[in-house]
This record gives sequence, C-alpha cells and structure tokens, in this order.
Amino acid sequence: MKLIPTILCGGAGSRLWPVSREQHPKTFIRLADGQSLLQKAFLRGALLPDVAEVLTVTNRDFFFKTEDELAQVNTTGVPAAFILEPFGRNTAAAIAAAALQVRQQHGNEALMLVLAADHLIADQAAFAAAVQQASQLAATGKLVTFGIQPSSPETGYGYIEAEGNTVLRFVEKPSLDNALAYLASGRFLWNSGMFCFSAEALLQQMGKLCPDILLAVQACISQSSVAHGQGGSRLELDAASFECVPSESIDYAVMEKSDQVAVVPCHIGWSDIGSWTALGDLGAPNEHGNRVSGDALLHNTRNCTIQSSTRLVGTVGLDNLVIIDTPDALLVADKACVQDVKHLYAELKAKGHAAHKLHSTVHRPWGTYTVLEEGPGFKIKRIEVKPSASLSLQMHHHRSEHWVVVSGMAKVTNGDHEVTLKANESTYISAGHKHRLQNIGTDTVVMIEVQTGGYLGEDDIVRFEDIYGRVLESAAK
Repeated sequence: MKLIPTILCGGAGSRLWPVSREQHPKTFIRLADGQSLLQKAFLRGALLPDVAEVLTVTNRDFFFKTEDELAQVNTTGVPAAFILEPFGRNTAAAIAAAALQVRQQHGNEALMLVLAADHLIADQAAFAAAVQQASQLAATGKLVTFGIQPSSPETGYGYIEAEGNTVLRFVEKPSLDNALAYLASGRFLWNSGMFCFSAEALLQQMGKLCPDILLAVQACISQSSVAHGQGGSRLELDAASFECVPSESIDYAVMEKSDQVAVVPCHIGWSDIGSWTALGDLGAPNEHGNRVSGDALLHNTRNCTIQSSTRLVGTVGLDNLVIIDTPDALLVADKACVQDVKHLYAELKAKGHAAHKLHSTVHRPWGTYTVLEEGPGFKIKRIEVKPSASLSLQMHHHRSEHWVVVSGMAKVTNGDHEVTLKANESTYISAGHKHRLQNIGTDTVVMIEVQTGGYLGEDDIVRFEDIYGRVLESAAK
C-alpha cells in the first residue's frame, strides 16, 4: 500500500525569535548537525517503507527555499510534490488540499502520514514502528493520531485521554494541576499533531463533519494551476478562492468530532521545539550547565543557553538566562519566561519593524543578499548568485547601483549592452536602466552592490522578465 508522507510547513515560530522570522520560520533553523528541522522531517518520512512520494504543503513565498532544502538531503531521488498556499488557512484546509491531491494522484487507498515540519523525533526506529501500527489501523478506515507518552506535566500541549488505541476524548492545554493529574493517571497522552489515514477516509469524514471546508478547498483547486516536473508536481492554490476557505484546525474540524478516530501511543523522542529552552536542551551542557553555540567568554555563569552567529558574547555573574545574538537583534530572557518571547515578536510585527520579518541575510530563489550597511542616500549589500541562476530583468526609478564582482563569472545586462565580469571587475547602472545579472560559471558569483539615491526601498523595482514565475510575484530583489 502506498504511503505519502505529507509535511505541513507553516507557522512563524515566534517563540524562537530572533533566529526565527516571518520570512525565515523555525522550519529552516539548522541544528548542530547542519540539518534543518524541515530536512529532518523530510528524511523521517522518506526513509519509511513503501513511500511513493513526499508531499510538502508550504507558503508559495517559501517554495524555492523549501525545494533547495529538500534537494540537499533527497539523495535517493524520492519524488517530491508541493502544494503552495498564498497564505495560511490553518491545518484543515492544508490537509484537505493534500488529501484531494493524494487521492487524484495515488488513488483512494493511498495512506497519508501527516507530519509537522518543525518537530523533532529522536528515535527513528520507534517512529517507524509506530507508523507501521498506525498504517494497519488506517487501512481499516480509521483516522489515526499519534499520542506521545508524557514525561512531565506540560501545560503547553493538548492531551488525548485513551484506552489502548481507543480515543476517549481530546483535552485542550490544561492548567498545571490538571496536567499533574493527567500524568499521574497514566491515561493521557500528549497530542503530537501527527496523523495517518487514507485520503478517502479523511475526505469522507470531512464531507460529514466540515463540508464547508471541503467544498471550498475543492472549488479552490478547480481554479488553481498545476505544474509537473521531473521530480514531482507543484499545485499553486488560487489566492482569491483560497481566501473563501474557513480557517480551522484539523483537530477541531474533524478529529474531535469523528467516531472513526484511533490513537497510537508511542515513545519516540518527540519534541515540538517550542522554545529556546527546548532548542537549547538539544545540546550537551558543560560542567556549569551552560550550552554555548558560537564565540562566548563566560565567567561565573551557570545554566545559560548562549548562541552567537557573528560576535563574541561575554557574560559575568549570570544564571538561568537565554542569550541569542544575531547580526541585527539580541534576545536576553530568563529561562522561566521563554514562552513569552512571542510577545516581543507580536509587538515588532504590530509596529512594522523589519526584525520580525527578515534577517539581514535574505534568501531568494537565485541566492542571497546581505545588507552590510546603510545610511542616508546609500546602502551596501553582499549578493550571492547560484550557478546558472539569474536575477530578473529589472529597473529602478530612484537609485543607481555600482556592482563589483568579488568571485565567479557574471554576465551583466546594462541597458542595451551586455558585459562579462570576473573577479575585481565592476560596472555602474544608472537609475532608469534595465539590468540583470546572470551567473554563467560553475561557481557562486559573489558581488558587492553599492546603492545610491534618494529612495532605496526594496519596492522600487519594475520587473520585465522573471524566470521564476508566479510564485515570485510578491518577492523583491
């Protein structure tokens, strides 16, 4: 029987700010071994038996970044399909779209294994055994959820009361007293947010329990475009009709109401990596209980999590703190309050501050750019363009640009002229000139761009040709 791991790649990860941002959510955070949470989720599913395809549901703005991430670890060539959302509509809509695609591509009996892209599972063997048990239940028409055997009275998780594989009830996030009682009873499991069911069984239950969601998603897909490539398909959901889809979680819309639900209790080393404490605890502490990543000098410091990507961090006389230093933002928090980091993220977003949305290094389909310095009338960027990649043919009304190639070989269109630039060569592009840079070599092109002008906003751009198509309509250079 075909198994289709279905990865839900959404959510801002606001509790992991400042590393997690709106345009760089926690799914892309890399762990100590160099792999991102998204890559680990992909491998978790792809390594299982009978996998016909891995389907990823993500925001369309993240498509090229997600595709690159998965290509780096998909060494066995498992087909990779995508559903691209114009914006989030919660998990019921995402899973309904996935189920409709799986049924169309793989038939009614194909089993979906729904996984979150930002969770971590430490025991792959135990996970595979749990999936095998869940698949057997799902083959009988059950909607199976995975219940994690609790190790502590967590108040940040939902719970499932169960007897064996039978679900008695779902419980929302409890108070500490109730969580202690749940732990003592032995009848309650953490609700992991992972599921296994056949596409047909899920769609039948949605037709009964939330037909408005199912019908709206079906209408949206009928208005959406599908592209097929060598590695898999890509369904880009139509924005206008997707906005009409009700926003509900799959738990509320289906799982809590269905009489076809079953649970597989499991102990698989699961974590939702929901705070800096949880992420920091993945590393081994030193003799003083400190977990350090990056360059740090500590004196009389205990039980701290410290991460620095570029600068030296010095601490004196500290205990039980989280210190996260990035090039454009610094977080200092008491470990007892790390769940409240989301309030900083929310306030930054409300104020329109760039630090909630972007890092100083911004990823684009063609590579990256890093803002090195800016001030009145100027901005300096470091730009990297991948081999065979190209910026769009574009023009700026208010700024001119000086380009200096540091390494690699680039073909530059500048008005009516084309020139090939190598290391230590440069060109000047006047405001109002059409221009483009193409990497025509086998190495990454590294370039320093100096912008000058009265307005340097990223929205001062007119595109004439864009090889990356519709999914880049909202992205700037």
